[in-house]
Amino acid sequence: MISATHLHAMIIHFPIALLMAGFLSEVIALFSKKEFFSNVAFYLLLLGALGASAAYLTGSYAGEGIEEGPLKNPMELHEQAATFTLILAIVTALFRVVIYYFKYNRSWTKWVGIILFTALVGSVARTGYLGGQLVYSHGAGVQLALPDFGNTDGDD
Repeated sequence: MISATHLHAMIIHFPIALLMAGFLSEVIALFSKKEFFSNVAFYLLLLGALGASAAYLTGSYAGEGIEEGPLKNPMELHEQAATFTLILAIVTALFRVVIYYFKYNRSWTKWVGIILFTALVGSVARTGYLGGQLVYSHGAGVQLALPDFGNTDGDD
């Protein structure tokens, strides 16, 4: 059976990839002035924000029950970073949707969008780093599977 920890580990890579690729498309659109890359960035941002919501929900379930012990502080840092990232993803996506819907393309809106997207990518990177620390430094969600050396039935 798939646990919340496994589900979080499977889902989390999608918003990371979508948002990073969206930001790269945004930068390419800025320099190339091609509408295609701007559209790609817009849709990847929307998908990345939806993915960030799913990752946040699965992470909340995966982190349940870790209120005490050695993982408390690293878990709280990761959770705070994830909350900030989710809020920033929603704000950035809503900003771009409003600009798109009202067709209010001004120079300042482009720069605000890029600044928000840059902050979002930085926040995603920080959240991912803290999540990686939970797994690789603290062993959160890792099950130790050792071979059975006590096999005495002679089936070797």
